[in-house]
Amino acid sequence: MEDTEIVDLYLARDEDAIARTEEKYGRSLRKIISSVLDDEACKECENDVYLRAWNLIPPNEPRDHFFAFLGKIARNLAVDEWRRSNAQKRKATMIELSEELQECIPDTNSVEGEILASEMKAVINSFLSKKTSEERKVFLRRYWYFDTIPEICKRYGHTQGKVKSVLYHMRGELKEVLEKEGYLNDNK
Repeated sequence: MEDTEIVDLYLARDEDAIARTEEKYGRSLRKIISSVLDDEACKECENDVYLRAWNLIPPNEPRDHFFAFLGKIARNLAVDEWRRSNAQKRKATMIELSEELQECIPDTNSVEGEILASEMKAVINSFLSKKTSEERKVFLRRYWYFDTIPEICKRYGHTQGKVKSVLYHMRGELKEVLEKEGYLNDNK
């Protein structure tokens, strides 16, 4: 079933929309969620994705970007759940990813930060659009899907050195772009 047809089911408030969404995208959504949460929390989070989609369509009509719409919901719910369940704990992967991007992306834990984050989104998208397809894929696999370096190597047939180098250079370039646009202090 095509995405536009599935969205039409949501708009018509037809519960079959959820079954069709799970059939078409369930596996991919589980991959996003499982990169953040353990198996026990994964299924519950997946169900929350379908509920959130149900509640957001309408008013949204993500016909041209349905999977991106679902993926964003899945990722955000998984990260929120991880934060709740690990409020007093530390998980090495999330800390590692946070530290990798710490110098590039400023703190957004305030109202001002939320506004900056919204504006920065366009700058980051523009930055990524100027990169090669390979660079974009490696960057997104690492920082959107939370893939490990070995997983990225296996997926694209690269050495760890190449993947680490691509990520290192892209973080540096992104930091320069964000500094130029005024999102980072030059003395950071």
